[in-house]
Amino acid sequence: MLDFSIVIFYFILIFFVALKGKVDKKSSADEYFLSNRNLKWYSIALSTIATNIQGYQFLGMMGSAYLFGLAQANLEINAVQGILIATFIFVPIFLKERITTITEFIKLKLGEKIALFYSLSNIALFSTVTLGAALFWGAYAAEMVFGEQLSFLHENRIYRIAILIVILGFFSAIYTYLGGLNAVVKTDIIQFSILLIGGIIVCAIAVNELGGWDQLYVKTPEKMHLHLPSDHPVLPWTHLLGLFFLNINYWCANQTVMQRALAAKSVSHAQSGLMIGGLIKYIMAVIIVIPGIALYGILGDSFSEPDLAFPYLVKTYLPIGLKGIVLCGLFASLMSTVDSTFNSLATLWSVDIYSKYINKNASDFQKIKSGRKAIIFSFLTALIMSMVLLYLKFDDPDSAFTHTLNNLRYYINCGIVVLICSAILLIKPSKNSILTAFLITVPLNITIHLAFPEMNYFLRAFWVIFTGLAIAFTINIKKIKNVFKLFYVSSKGNLTLGWFLLFSLLIIHYIFH
Repeated sequence: MLDFSIVIFYFILIFFVALKGKVDKKSSADEYFLSNRNLKWYSIALSTIATNIQGYQFLGMMGSAYLFGLAQANLEINAVQGILIATFIFVPIFLKERITTITEFIKLKLGEKIALFYSLSNIALFSTVTLGAALFWGAYAAEMVFGEQLSFLHENRIYRIAILIVILGFFSAIYTYLGGLNAVVKTDIIQFSILLIGGIIVCAIAVNELGGWDQLYVKTPEKMHLHLPSDHPVLPWTHLLGLFFLNINYWCANQTVMQRALAAKSVSHAQSGLMIGGLIKYIMAVIIVIPGIALYGILGDSFSEPDLAFPYLVKTYLPIGLKGIVLCGLFASLMSTVDSTFNSLATLWSVDIYSKYINKNASDFQKIKSGRKAIIFSFLTALIMSMVLLYLKFDDPDSAFTHTLNNLRYYINCGIVVLICSAILLIKPSKNSILTAFLITVPLNITIHLAFPEMNYFLRAFWVIFTGLAIAFTINIKKIKNVFKLFYVSSKGNLTLGWFLLFSLLIIHYIFH
């Protein structure tokens, strides 16, 4: 009961902090969507990583690490690639243009039609798979740890998870609805601290149960490699090719992630914040992946539902009191993602669609009101999608569900990479050629999947994106910019930190190859 009380107290605390950032009728759209463009580097770093660390990392990725080992860490540490590109190329350009959404940049470079496709694609993705997955993972873990206490909701496990999905979604939606980005950032800083503490506790307990850090190499040596054979069905080393492009999508063109950098006080604060976030990603890789490997060393291959690795460790090995704190960390990872996605959806809808096509003379209050309606609508679509994911998960409980979800996301994300790279690297390109390159990615993805069903989905994404970019760049061959001229460094300190991140990533790959 103590653990359950800790979780309830956590929810009350978050709601209280969020309401302190509540906006009123006199608030500007910039205040609601971008916190008056006044975020400092530490807020950017902590809020961005809190948004990035989702429930699926603690559950799906830890479960995947149980199955595939250290190779799963590639999805965490290689984020540094995307972060560096965002830091020194994309963010300076975005802030120079003073955009509110990435769509506005796409419009400036590629025209209104392509910008509309881009915005609608992101709205569709965020309001379904992104939100639906986040709510599903949070409810799934909560039921595993507190199934007995939550039995009053329903005697059937699946129905209990469904009810929890509704509760968690409503809670996150209501404070985002009221407070906008200001409330999101304030709660994210608290939530990041809690999820970090919770993750460290689980990692320490798991390694201790295994017998110490050295036992990772004694009991699970086959799991301690970043690079798996090229014929591995899920995470071959060749997946790094597709991951490079997909990190550009996530860290450079994802409104949910970039919204903090767009709200930065200056370019220097934005660059410092993103790179500090890159350093934190290394820590998160350890506390997300190592417990899964340790659990394999403890149980062997007898664990039948890998995605329950995190809640199993919590329920089995943590004492009373710590369970509540750790579960708060899981909820923190869920809500920091959900509230950020709600806020980004509100921004995309209000700025890109409502103000451009429905009410061109909208006041700030009308823009905020429109964004809030988008939050309500996306809450409903997220509930539908999370129920679909709930069905898919229990239809195949033995799989690593994180890869199932990635597969769904990448059908849209591949085209977005083509758009953002074209917008940055091409000077006044043929708009029809870029639109063609963007639209061809979905059927091409499906075609390759049908023709080569055994191909790893990351590698498939690489070939889809490569083909799309080849079409765009071949038709506009004389309009390609010199990429080295796009780099912008705000200070020597940020340049030093950038080189450190780059070389540290190379060293990690060499040591753990």
